[in-house]
Amino acid sequence: MIFLPDIWTVLLCFIAWPLLQFAAALACLKLPDRTFSSHSFIFRTHHCENGGLIYDRIFRVSRWKHLVPDGHIVSKKRQFKKKHLETFSADNLNKFILESARAELTHWLAIPPFVLFGFFVPSNALWCMLIYTLAVNLPCIIIQRYNRPRLQGLLDRMNRNYRTAKGTENITM
Repeated sequence: MIFLPDIWTVLLCFIAWPLLQFAAALACLKLPDRTFSSHSFIFRTHHCENGGLIYDRIFRVSRWKHLVPDGHIVSKKRQFKKKHLETFSADNLNKFILESARAELTHWLAIPPFVLFGFFVPSNALWCMLIYTLAVNLPCIIIQRYNRPRLQGLLDRMNRNYRTAKGTENITM
């Protein structure tokens, strides 16, 4: 364990947290899009989630999600605003679903680094670091788990309507 004066410890915490969050975001931006398939175990909607509605029932996510800032500003070349749907095209919905999975993984990856603070903060402060990282990241994960199934459902309905009107061709990627 490294012992630093209190002011340096606090300063290091204020510097380290944003850097760790940014590193998680950059790591996820470097991953290929195929990593974020909505059919993979981690990103697919599970039966117990009831199409994402469980998050609204338990956490009332629809009442507060508008208060959470959008993290799209991390990369200028890959900006995709997840705050509001710009258009309801199939391409835009697919992109939104993909970026929702990317955001979810970013926030999952930002949680474990709290243990690094164990090297220079007192053990009782490490609990504060855990509470902080959960308070910052879990709401974002909950929002993604709430939104993605609803968007996927919209895309599925669009596909059904398109197939009915035009034949059997899918409009998803």
